[in-house]
Amino acid sequence: MKTATLISAADAPQTAERIRRLRSLAWLLDNSIPLPGGYRIGLDPIIGLVPGLGDAIGALLSAFIINEARSLGAPRSVLLRMIGNVAIETVVGAIPFAGDIFDAAFKANTRNLALLARYQLDPIGSRRSSRFFVVGFSLLLALVVAFVIAVPILVIVAVVKLAWQ
Repeated sequence: MKTATLISAADAPQTAERIRRLRSLAWLLDNSIPLPGGYRIGLDPIIGLVPGLGDAIGALLSAFIINEARSLGAPRSVLLRMIGNVAIETVVGAIPFAGDIFDAAFKANTRNLALLARYQLDPIGSRRSSRFFVVGFSLLLALVVAFVIAVPILVIVAVVKLAWQ
């Protein structure tokens, strides 16, 4: 098991600068454009308007934040939550128009920065809660896959039974 990465006093200024850059990137992607009514969006949902390519570019920019979190010592469970946030935003964001509205509201990069900050403040608690989330999300995903497989099979069985009567 990987233990929490401790930042030495010599590395602290470089780490603080890296985190500042990550916050700036997350702000640019998620909150940089003010809208009427006090709501803010970033470049991510605007880039996502480009069919196909836009969501891929947004995912690549988000992957940079995840990679920096990895290099800052975030554990696998926190990284998996970050990847899940980006995957949800990318998959739902691929839906024309509605996905872009979701992108504007979900703000995966801001969520990922909050996960990184929580990990830095409480490495053990953050790791534990991230593990619970990853296990729970994995179980939910397994149930959805089982449902998607079971429903067509049950429909086919019902049709075959009706055909033989």
